[in-house]
Amino acid sequence: MRIIVPIKQVPETNAVKMDEVTGTMIREGVEAIINPLDLYAIEIAIRLRESYGGEVLAISMGPAKAMMALREAIAMGIDKAVLISDKSLAGSDTWATSYAIAAAIKRLTNSPDGPGRNSLGVADWGGGFDLILCGERATDGDTGQVGPGIASFLNLPIGTYIGKIEQIGNGICRVHRLIEDGYEIWELQLPALLTVVKEIANPRLPTLRGKQKAKKVQIPIWGPDQLQVQANQVGLQGSPTRVVKIFRPKVARQGQKVLATDERTISETADHLVKFLQQKDML
Repeated sequence: MRIIVPIKQVPETNAVKMDEVTGTMIREGVEAIINPLDLYAIEIAIRLRESYGGEVLAISMGPAKAMMALREAIAMGIDKAVLISDKSLAGSDTWATSYAIAAAIKRLTNSPDGPGRNSLGVADWGGGFDLILCGERATDGDTGQVGPGIASFLNLPIGTYIGKIEQIGNGICRVHRLIEDGYEIWELQLPALLTVVKEIANPRLPTLRGKQKAKKVQIPIWGPDQLQVQANQVGLQGSPTRVVKIFRPKVARQGQKVLATDERTISETADHLVKFLQQKDML
């Protein structure tokens, strides 16, 4: 069984900064981590490998320092990793990002003979893949569009907000999809793409052996040439959406501040508050 997990390196939540001129995120000099919601996809992928055998491969697209996120994923138990990185990819929106990752998956899994099938009806070692597992969304962009975008470019069945993978067999994946008042039970034909939510698993911590492996493993870096995509299909050139304006909202209300430091000013402040509320017909 072969599983692919696209992950993203994101700024710490309290360190997100935007360039108001270009409309893109500032990543230089900002502490970065694996997107927290991708950790659940990593965990369930490893659990599926432990149950069904096979391998798990992580893909990330970003600057060179995104290699750190891939090495952390390997330390958690991922088998292999690929980084998509090139200056021409900078500024990619969700459409261009999905397109580039889909192109990488096509290259990774392209096999003239197709994947072998085991007794579960899923791909054996070699070409092809069975599942692509994504986090629900990234905490920096917060769109939740890249997973569905990858599925669209690869023409795959997709299940979103998956809280449980119940069973895999005979080329079918049976899952529970969370909805507002419960869950739905879906069956998807493999290969398929799933976006998972927190309820699916508790992520494990990296192990010492995993960290040692992560330091030594060779992670290839692919650009447009390796992906066989044109430069105008990715990056800002290949992005149909644009951030046209970024601004900080301004509070238009003019507040009043009254300091109460002793018994006399406390009494005066209380009287002031009563009069204010009466003027606003709130008392």
